[in-house]
Amino acid sequence: MNLIKSIFILALLFLNTSVAQPLKYPVTKKVNQIDTYFAVQVADPYRWLENDTSQEVGDWVQAQNKVTFSYLEKIPFRQQIKDQLTKLWNYPKYSAPFREGKNYFFYKNDGIQNQHVLYVQKSLDSEPEVFLDPNKFSEDGTIALAGISFSSDGKYCAYNISRSGSDWREIYVIDVETRQKLEDKIEWVKFSSASWYKNGFYYSRYETPIDTSKALTTKNEFQKVYYHTLRTKQYQDVLIYEDLDHPLRFHDIGVTEDERFILLFSSESGSKGNTLYFRDMQNQQKDFTAIATTFDDKFYAIDNVNDYLIIITDRDAPNSKVIMIDTKNPEEKNWKEVIPEKPEVLSSISSVGGKLFVTYMKDVTPHVYVYNIDGQLENEVQLPILGMASGFGGKKEDTFVFFSITSFTTPATIFRYDIPTRQITLFRKPEIDFPSDNYITKQVFYYSKDGTRIPMFITHRKDIKLDGTNPTLLYGYGGFNANMTPNFGVGRLIWLEQGGVYAVANLRGGSEYGENWHQDGTKLKKQNVFDDFIAAAEYLVNEKYTDPQRLAIQSTSNGGLLIGAVINQRPELFKVALPAVGVMDMLRFHKFTIGWAWIEDYGSSDDSVNFRNLYAYSPLHNIRANINYPAVLVTTADHDDRVVPAHSFKYISAIQEKYKGENPTLIRIETKAGHGGGKPTTKIIEESADVYSFLFYNLGVYPKY
Repeated sequence: MNLIKSIFILALLFLNTSVAQPLKYPVTKKVNQIDTYFAVQVADPYRWLENDTSQEVGDWVQAQNKVTFSYLEKIPFRQQIKDQLTKLWNYPKYSAPFREGKNYFFYKNDGIQNQHVLYVQKSLDSEPEVFLDPNKFSEDGTIALAGISFSSDGKYCAYNISRSGSDWREIYVIDVETRQKLEDKIEWVKFSSASWYKNGFYYSRYETPIDTSKALTTKNEFQKVYYHTLRTKQYQDVLIYEDLDHPLRFHDIGVTEDERFILLFSSESGSKGNTLYFRDMQNQQKDFTAIATTFDDKFYAIDNVNDYLIIITDRDAPNSKVIMIDTKNPEEKNWKEVIPEKPEVLSSISSVGGKLFVTYMKDVTPHVYVYNIDGQLENEVQLPILGMASGFGGKKEDTFVFFSITSFTTPATIFRYDIPTRQITLFRKPEIDFPSDNYITKQVFYYSKDGTRIPMFITHRKDIKLDGTNPTLLYGYGGFNANMTPNFGVGRLIWLEQGGVYAVANLRGGSEYGENWHQDGTKLKKQNVFDDFIAAAEYLVNEKYTDPQRLAIQSTSNGGLLIGAVINQRPELFKVALPAVGVMDMLRFHKFTIGWAWIEDYGSSDDSVNFRNLYAYSPLHNIRANINYPAVLVTTADHDDRVVPAHSFKYISAIQEKYKGENPTLIRIETKAGHGGGKPTTKIIEESADVYSFLFYNLGVYPKY
């Protein structure tokens, strides 16, 4: 046994040595591209990498992946990580049921199916049947079901599909009773679903790109709203709304449950305000009537009660409030406040069974209350377990609702709430082979550079010692009004079961404390987000959870920007950095697809003041030579048309050129995948295995299986 053990150790040492050999990166050519911004000359030598469909860029992608996968293949425990991930992933996953017409529907994944399957049942006690199985859309699982919408009578279902993770959608229609697919096909839809009205539906689309080969990068302009009648061709669809004077706006239409009101929304950003107009179809109103005409505040219609619309808004209420608008007298002076603003943030609201279910967040912890339609508080829903609650959706005549609760170590547990009796019963509990009782999540508060109090969740095994030696993974986002609440991820279990600490910092820029908290992390205040994240890392070190040689950071999209910025500013504080699908070029982000919609959060390089601010922290433009960067693994995908892969391509090229230290700086480029949505389970497991293998190896952690 000693001989066998010695041979194994020698083999492990050999493999570790082979991984640690100096990496030879592909030579990325540079071009003489210089842009002038307000008398400042800025070189962009990797501009050619923006042409993602060219053969030259394709060859570069292959060369980079070859180096990356060669490195990953030599990590001795990579296969064990993948095997364990697959084992943990292989448990049944359910969504909460929802009713449409006379049927109930729910999503289920048997374990490691590439896509969740949509099931139907006549009642909650009847045998479920497959309604839509996206796993049959393609052999490799890269075509995903990306949204569904049912007609008000439940007879038809319009469903969206996404190919290879793209934001582009196609809409098809299926007869619910016969399960027969109709001939209807809608193309070039983006950021829209079907809103049913009588014998058809509204949807939003862009014109067919002049060059469809550039569809994943070309700026999206002039979104239009159409009405489609069932069993007709798309070219026959009726144009409902367009704005030829403002190409960079989103437009969408919603329909109230009783189909009385048609609601038109327009916005310039996903994180700021919107306009709101309505048409009363009871009297066949032809023109839209205005409720909100500027983009200063948010207005979302929740439901209607006869002539009145129930609206959630942050007008004069940064934490949001609920108002009721008489459509016969819609002027602001006639608005009625139903639920006033509170010190806590109103994060979600739904109208079910004649009640309003309102969720407030207090220090990132949910509290759910039931109000009557007049805004009178009736009771608080006593959540049966700690965690993040979601759901509470349904129809006007429903007498019960479903909701789910998740935590960092427990997948969604589904409960049923009976509206008349206020009773809560367990509906479905997940069965996963992971001892969640052995782990603890606690919330701490720390202070950022300017003295702002920031919350953070920390999850770990109950038996860890605070001696500064624990490998720790810190996550943050800080933008676009997104709230970082406790959520479950199978991949994270790999980290926790090996003694890792997982921390999530609730940075400014999110919605944790309302619109003011969001604004304090935007534009000229964006540095607050980076300061908050750096302070979180310092807290973890000072409180002896870890030290800089055992601290890794990770995030995606806007969070990828966060990772790129902080390792430029404080490279010595982190050992490993994992930026995924990040916004890395802050001077050109608005020139691709819907990047223009992010100007509300970031500002634009077309403005002199914002240019200087962006240029000061842009990850691509602040990579420095002669400093010791952490080990970096960038991840992106070839079909990402949200944050185009050129961001990651240019960023990794610059860091490989300038950094001369021993830590690896690699990029993993997935094929037939996008920003993350709809990615098949096989690809998720493969990428997660590679990311965690890289993470463990570069922190010097050797998993035990």
